[in-house]
Amino acid sequence: MRREFEVAAGEDADASHRTYERLRGACPVAHTDALGGFWMLTRHEDVARVAADAGHFTTQVQNVVPKVAYTGRRPPLHLDPPEHTPYRAALNPLLAADRVAPLEPVVRELVRAELQPLLARGSGDLCGEWSARFPVRAFARWMNLDAMLEAQLMSAGPEFIRSVQAFDNAAMKDTSLVLYDMARTLIRQRQQEPLSVDDDPVSALLAVRLPGPDGQGLSLPEEMIVGTVRQVLVVGIVAPMVMMGSIGLHLARHPELHEQLRSDLSLLPAAVEEFLRLYTPYRGFARTAREDTKIGGCPVAAGEAIALTYASANRDERLFPDPHAFILDRPHIGEHLAFGRGPHFCAGAHLARLELRVALEELLTSTRRIEVAGAVAWCPYPEIGPYCLPVKLVA
Repeated sequence: MRREFEVAAGEDADASHRTYERLRGACPVAHTDALGGFWMLTRHEDVARVAADAGHFTTQVQNVVPKVAYTGRRPPLHLDPPEHTPYRAALNPLLAADRVAPLEPVVRELVRAELQPLLARGSGDLCGEWSARFPVRAFARWMNLDAMLEAQLMSAGPEFIRSVQAFDNAAMKDTSLVLYDMARTLIRQRQQEPLSVDDDPVSALLAVRLPGPDGQGLSLPEEMIVGTVRQVLVVGIVAPMVMMGSIGLHLARHPELHEQLRSDLSLLPAAVEEFLRLYTPYRGFARTAREDTKIGGCPVAAGEAIALTYASANRDERLFPDPHAFILDRPHIGEHLAFGRGPHFCAGAHLARLELRVALEELLTSTRRIEVAGAVAWCPYPEIGPYCLPVKLVA
């Protein structure tokens, strides 16, 4: 039976999670006509199964709710296996744990530099003035951007994110085109002066060779490389901003946890995993049914959009008892879906964990207490969490 739900107009720290909890119990596969119409999966079992099944559920039609890709296909996110595999094969090695680890001193330097003005004032927007900034600079270093392109990304990246959050389609298209121009500039630079494929994602993409006629290797299509670079330019800067906003808000609500973690930094890796489970920054990504099917006993027609609600799955009480509580060393924490599941598991998970751990450590060791000091602004779909968090930082 088709059950409809309403997408909440307002947000706060808990509104969506109350809706998800109700749906998990009463209607774990629900439908809405809002945002173009889509099915929402809220239980961990259903979300994990569909995320891992590219054979029956495609990402090529739309990859998020609402649909925001207006300016071209961007591998690997917009492709299914095996088409997406050469792009992931080029990027994955550069984001492996052993390749990301040497970036820690750079990330720490950037985190400190961006946090210092807020500490000097004793206040500021923890998201807009801090966690929206250091990930852009860190990602620029990983991509080996020159100073001009890094400055452009510091402007264009946040502008694109704001347009998505505001559902401003015209601004979204305009800022996306700026990012495409940046991608083309970067590709031209690497074509003229390639860097090592072991150290540079664009050079690695340009070096890929596919089987061709007469045994000659074929390069990846240039426009698809452009789309990949365009995707990479922004994919790693939204989630850390939202995550650190959620973490900062949680620490403000729970000063005893702030003191516990501050006094024992060895707890931070476990804390990061529990924060990722509790405050998954993306509500989830989307798939489209390739054929008529059933999910949780509910009929879903071919061509219908399906939202994989990671934020709900990660609070599924069937797997995570007392799901709204922060519990260090929680059983089954390795099953959380903050980075997805299956062929589109987040390639940048190791870099994200490093950034979050370093940022949390610097925030904790620089402050004794965090207090909310103004109105919090909340992300709409597809993110979940604050994008503006005015705080007082007590050193």
